[in-house]
Amino acid sequence: MVQITLPDGSKRDFPGPVTVAEVAASIGAGLAKAALGGKVNGKLVDTSYQITADSPLSIVTAKDADGLEMIRHSTAHLLAYAVKELFPEAQVTIGPVIEHGFYYDFSYKRPFTPEDLTAIEKKMGELAAKDEPVQRRVLPRDEAVAYFKSLGEHYKAEIIASIPSNEEVSLYREGKFEDLCRGPHVPSTGKLKHFKLMKVAGAYWRGDHRNEMLQRVYGTAWASKEELQQYLTMLEEAEKRDHRKLGRELDLFHLDEHSPGTVFWHPKGWSIWQEVEQYMRRVYRENGYQEVKGPQILDKALWEKTGHWDKYRENMFTTESEKRDYALKPMNCPGHILIYKQGIKSYRELPLRYGEFGACHRNEPTGGLHGIMRVRGFTQDDGHIFCTEDMIQDEVKAFTKLLQKVYRDFGFTEIIYKLSTRPEKRIGTEESWDRAEAALAEGLKASGCDFEYLPGEGAFYGPKIEYTLKDALGRPWQCGTIQVDPNLPERLDAEFVGEDGARHRPIMLHRAIVGSLERFIGILIEQYAGALPTWLAPVQVSVLNITDAQADYCQEIAQKLKKSLPNQELRVVTDLRNEKITYKIREHSMQKLPYILVAGDKEKAAGAVAVRARGNKDLGVMSLEAFVQLIAADIAHKSVEPAPQGQ
Repeated sequence: MVQITLPDGSKRDFPGPVTVAEVAASIGAGLAKAALGGKVNGKLVDTSYQITADSPLSIVTAKDADGLEMIRHSTAHLLAYAVKELFPEAQVTIGPVIEHGFYYDFSYKRPFTPEDLTAIEKKMGELAAKDEPVQRRVLPRDEAVAYFKSLGEHYKAEIIASIPSNEEVSLYREGKFEDLCRGPHVPSTGKLKHFKLMKVAGAYWRGDHRNEMLQRVYGTAWASKEELQQYLTMLEEAEKRDHRKLGRELDLFHLDEHSPGTVFWHPKGWSIWQEVEQYMRRVYRENGYQEVKGPQILDKALWEKTGHWDKYRENMFTTESEKRDYALKPMNCPGHILIYKQGIKSYRELPLRYGEFGACHRNEPTGGLHGIMRVRGFTQDDGHIFCTEDMIQDEVKAFTKLLQKVYRDFGFTEIIYKLSTRPEKRIGTEESWDRAEAALAEGLKASGCDFEYLPGEGAFYGPKIEYTLKDALGRPWQCGTIQVDPNLPERLDAEFVGEDGARHRPIMLHRAIVGSLERFIGILIEQYAGALPTWLAPVQVSVLNITDAQADYCQEIAQKLKKSLPNQELRVVTDLRNEKITYKIREHSMQKLPYILVAGDKEKAAGAVAVRARGNKDLGVMSLEAFVQLIAADIAHKSVEPAPQGQ
């Protein structure tokens, strides 16, 4: 007798061993048809998996995250099946699931073309329509090596040969194609209906540049036609919003091979940077942070003491002077501790909050660089809070509230909260981890935040909270973080004098809100499709004349506007070219300016301007004073709705 316990707590008895598929069928024909796999004692398995002892079981369908992963994994195999059908000489290597889809690497005598991709996708559809069963079998390792060698699949044989000789390996067959895989997989190819091949790229075998260059075919797969279409639409929209494309079109920045992984900011792009930095600087001042500035280059001995030299050396830029080794700082934390250590600190001074717009350098691989989102030289809105253990909860609560306001001001209202807990390899006592994790969790709860745990994802020295914002396309961007660190203060001998007169170690909280300013500005550009809110826009107003007769009047308006607001200067340009006004309006509209002011003879005579707002909105003729009130309110409001899709 085998007893199965279902997620709702109900139990079902079977006279002997039973498969996941049989349990699903006993519940109902609809579930039997929808079942892709099962979870037995928390382990994901095929529907053919046989349960031999009393066990909890949940049936996995396409509605579940595990089900979607099975669909993508199985579609990768379907891709390999189709390639072998069309190109029998191609050798298959590996084909894992990735975010939003999958890829499979192939060795073939020539590059795949776009026409090949179309043919492969068509063949995948034909094979899926056959609804062939996906069947699992197990072989001893050496027998599996011999089997794949007999098929001419030398890459597969090499993979299997690296497995210990006493282990068995599982294979999955669908029709004429059989592949090495741990599984699990969907029960038949007919479950794979909504997929698309995206692109081909090069990839070295086993990631080693000394090996053969393979062809990596990327694809995406979804549980429904609607989800696939939504994803493809999102990709189209993301391409329109690509910050690299908009950076060129709007003359914001450029990237240059003379300094790979760093940004050349143009005047308009640097204007955006300054607005973000000065805004964050005000945030520092208004929330108890003291701004500091540490040096760019620090002695190798310090990095050895902190542990970064051992763990991070390959990502650090180094230099030498007078027989001493130095490194460009990849992070700001050690410098802040050295500042903290100057002078004796009392418990009365805690929490002590330092903030820095710290320029950092990390030797990222060239292949990982991506516009201004992933660079080698970047600036962080970095901060460190020195406090006692019993202050952590209140600091987390205050920081979370502050972060929420900052994101809201930049136009982001949806935030995902994740708490990463102790990893397997860690320092510190279990009791200190218990207290640190509890303090972070209670800080989030007190802030009214729903959050999920990421077990084992914390740093070796302490747990952390990750704050991930969602943009206008629903894409997640992890920007903010707060991490508990008792380790660096210990390693660098930071202390404070407690109420008892004794020396104590402070806790160090690493925190960032926007993270890398370069990356955050890239996110902003894509969030608003380049049409930044008025307070961030590099040019806020352009003043256009209709004929030369209004040139002096337009220059006078521009000068008055620049000085019209207290404590800030409006960013205003004039366009006095002898061009048709419709041409000039169109050209400035393409630059996504918030406001365009037009002056002809009538406006000049009335001391007024014709106002056009972004989106081709005609606001009519108004006095300069009325326009100043309008733009002042717009700037004070800060954020606007993100640009709609398709703009």
